[in-house]
Amino acid sequence: MAYKDEYEVARLYTNGQFDKRLKDSFEGDFKVSYNLAPPLFAKRDAHGHLVKARFGPWMKTAFRLLAGLRGLRGTVFDVFGYSAERKLERQLIREYEGLVDEILRSLTPENYQAAVDLAALPERIRGFGHVKQRHIDAVKPERERLLQQFRHGKGVGLAA
Repeated sequence: MAYKDEYEVARLYTNGQFDKRLKDSFEGDFKVSYNLAPPLFAKRDAHGHLVKARFGPWMKTAFRLLAGLRGLRGTVFDVFGYSAERKLERQLIREYEGLVDEILRSLTPENYQAAVDLAALPERIRGFGHVKQRHIDAVKPERERLLQQFRHGKGVGLAA
């Protein structure tokens, strides 16, 4: 039910594990740069998609600050929460909660497999921005097909 927002990305880069993996993988003196498309600053391509830009080692400081601000998540002070992508992610969670409620109310041996397949669909929605949207668009027809199977009791059903 969670999504990887800006606060979570910042936490992942600053919790020590990223640095440890780098040190375990590379020897000597090296510099880290980050390829990011921050929604508030990134340019857009001809299709309106955010374009990644390279940010230097100073981003580590910005990540630390942002990770410390994660308590703002979901509040009126969460500037990222107003973006279309965050709104869509919250909508997807509400839709999934509604779907799970329907599954729990109507589960039968006949529609069990369709229920399992429906419940697993969010695992296929990954990425950020237009990548995530592409996955959402790909899952929609499958969701509708499985929902019809579930509602009409079609499917493999429980194994005996």
